[in-house]
Amino acid sequence: MCLALPVKVMEVGANDTAIVDLGGVKKEISLALLSDVQVGDYVILHVGYALTKLDPEEAEKTLALFAEMNAAATAEGSAAA
Repeated sequence: MCLALPVKVMEVGANDTAIVDLGGVKKEISLALLSDVQVGDYVILHVGYALTKLDPEEAEKTLALFAEMNAAATAEGSAAA
């Protein structure tokens, strides 16, 4: 199974690279498959490559759902212990 995540572009670098925020972790990714990516844009990230730009509202909704799933899994794990 593959998983692509929405991430926010924090810096655009040289050689088609960018620094993104991945849940509080800064990661360098490739922008080689996209053009016209700016700081503040959201992109879909898969195995280190930005695949497409994403509407900020949709990105925020998706990130909120991931946060809810994480909270539920953490609570379930705590209850089982």
